[in-house]
Amino acid sequence: MAVKQYEWEDGAVLSDHSRKKHQILREYFFQYVITRCQLPKRERFRLAVVDGFAGGGRYKCGSPGSPIIFIEELNRATRAINVHRAMQNLAPIHIECFLILNDFEQPVLDLLKQHVTPVLIEQVEPNDYLTVHIEYLNTTFEYAYPKIKELLQRGKLRNVIFNLDQYGHSHVTRDTLLDIMSSNTSTEVFYTFMISSLLTYLQKDNAKALESQLAYLSLSKFDLDALSEQMNKRVWLGTAEHIVFSAFQKCAHFVSPFSINNPGGWRYWLIHLSNSYRARQVYNNVLHENSQSQAHYGRSGLNMLAHDPQEEGTLYLFDTSAREEAKGQLHDDIPRVVSEFGDALSMGDFYSRIYNHTPAHSDDIHLAMIENPDIEVITKAGWPRRKATKIDVSDTIKLKSQTSFFSIFQGKK
Repeated sequence: MAVKQYEWEDGAVLSDHSRKKHQILREYFFQYVITRCQLPKRERFRLAVVDGFAGGGRYKCGSPGSPIIFIEELNRATRAINVHRAMQNLAPIHIECFLILNDFEQPVLDLLKQHVTPVLIEQVEPNDYLTVHIEYLNTTFEYAYPKIKELLQRGKLRNVIFNLDQYGHSHVTRDTLLDIMSSNTSTEVFYTFMISSLLTYLQKDNAKALESQLAYLSLSKFDLDALSEQMNKRVWLGTAEHIVFSAFQKCAHFVSPFSINNPGGWRYWLIHLSNSYRARQVYNNVLHENSQSQAHYGRSGLNMLAHDPQEEGTLYLFDTSAREEAKGQLHDDIPRVVSEFGDALSMGDFYSRIYNHTPAHSDDIHLAMIENPDIEVITKAGWPRRKATKIDVSDTIKLKSQTSFFSIFQGKK
């Protein structure tokens, strides 16, 4: 039986970590829709959102749950896009969303329907350019997934976001995640779990590998109970990121192994899985716009996990001070990455190479390119870029003919 995270029928209390998670989800989803609708000639965009653990819709304080957040941001994004298009004398775009909402508890699903209906009337009905179709399911996610997959295939839906906000870890297996991410290249997943549940699972799945990773904390696989005393220490956060990344790196091309930030104990993980560097680029930027919501312990440049968790390091909270530190590491890391491919590579290839290994903001990466004395960015027409804001995916990044020995080899360990 599924574990209840909230007593929705009696009024669920919104926890601090859920509030942070919802803010990231809200901002990213808005940017996702905006980004996917940028082509001027596109007049229709179809997507699906699957909320595998949908909950009751609203918390005791009145704050919306994830299903309502998705509807609100669809309305906000559609209106923002079409206002911009009108100013550019472009045809409006119509967005059609298939929203699949699943919850194991029938009373919770009934409550969800009560909360969603007035939101549809308020947010969707007055919007001539937004259509939302809802499918409600009432079972465990693993049992529901084959039907969800069939619905997506039947509807020929290629742009899909899964929100898998489970309380423990065992409700969604890694095999299911792998199947979700391999179904098509435009699928993304938000995956929430408690780190203690993941460790218990990994202890059974690959105890030897887990024991090796826990050695940083002088713990064996038999000492998991002792982790409660370690979870508020930075050294633990660094170790946990390695464990999370190792556990999920085969599920998707891009995995963000960042914890929901709670200095009292990093116990909850919200990871984002995608197969597109552009999705990870947008996600990193959203984290910086919502600083303090997630935490990373390690390097801030282009090799974020190349750090010994036993060493004293910096807590990266995606804020101003973290970005300043990142600029210094990017100065050395960017020439090093380019040198690994000879002396030049396309910006698209560069992005594909770096974005699974950096928490950095795209603006900081681009500025570091322009300011770096050993690097130049060349346009498709063969001219050097002068402004960081103008860097395009069609550009080429290359080493200058005279480079400093320090900048290329400083980052190598």
